[in-house]
Amino acid sequence: MVNHIHPSAVVGDGVELGDGITIGPGAVVLGPCVVEDGAWIGPGCVIGTPPEITSAEHNRAWDGELAHAGVHIGARAVVRELSTVHQGSYRATTVGADSWLLNRVYVAHDSLVGSGVTLSAGVSLGGHVQIGDKVNVGMNASVHQRRVIGAGAMVGMGTPVSKDVPPFARAYGSPVRVHGVNSVGMSRSGISDAAIEALTSAYAAGQLPGEIPAELELAFRWWTEVDPQKPLVG
Repeated sequence: MVNHIHPSAVVGDGVELGDGITIGPGAVVLGPCVVEDGAWIGPGCVIGTPPEITSAEHNRAWDGELAHAGVHIGARAVVRELSTVHQGSYRATTVGADSWLLNRVYVAHDSLVGSGVTLSAGVSLGGHVQIGDKVNVGMNASVHQRRVIGAGAMVGMGTPVSKDVPPFARAYGSPVRVHGVNSVGMSRSGISDAAIEALTSAYAAGQLPGEIPAELELAFRWWTEVDPQKPLVG
C-alpha cells in the first residue's frame, strides 16, 4: 500500500511509517515516533514535540535531536486536523488502533489511549492519563493528569474529569459524577442484559460490583491493574 504524504508535511528523523498512511498539508511528525499501517493524520497536526514538563529538555527533533521516549500511533487511527500528541517522557505516548481523535484534540506526554477510542473535538488529556478500549469522550472535556477512564465508558461534553471513571460508566457534570452505565455501547459490544443490569445496580449504589460478570472480567482486570487512585465509585 502506498503512503500519501503531502509535500508540505514534515516527517522528521526517527519516524517509522507503516503502509497506507496519509499525512496532510502542514502536518509535523517528529521522532522518535511509530505510525502503524493505515493511520490518517490530518492537516496541521503536530505529533512528537517535547513533553510539556518544565524540567524536560526542549530538544529540536526536526534537527535530529531525539531526546524523548516517543509516540506510537496505532493502525488505522485517525488524527484529525490541528490535533497535538506530545512525546513521552518515560514511555511512548500512545494512540491505540482504530481510535479517532477529532479536531483540536490534545494528548499530553505519557498518556495511553486504548483501541477504538473516540476523543471528540477539543478534548484535552493531561499527562500520564490512561484510557481503556472503546471509550467515548465528549467535546471539550478535560481529563486531569494521571486520571484513568475504564474501558467502554462514556464521558459527557465539557466534563472536567478530576476523578477516575470506572469501566462502562456514563460520567458527566461538574464535579464529575457517574450517571448509570453506557448501556448502548455495552449492548453494541454484545454484552448481555443481565451484565448491564448488574453493573447498573452496583453503580447506583456507588460501588463496583461484588461479583464481576464473566463478560466484563477483562475490562475490570485492566482497571484493577492500572490501580486508579481517585475512583468515582469504590
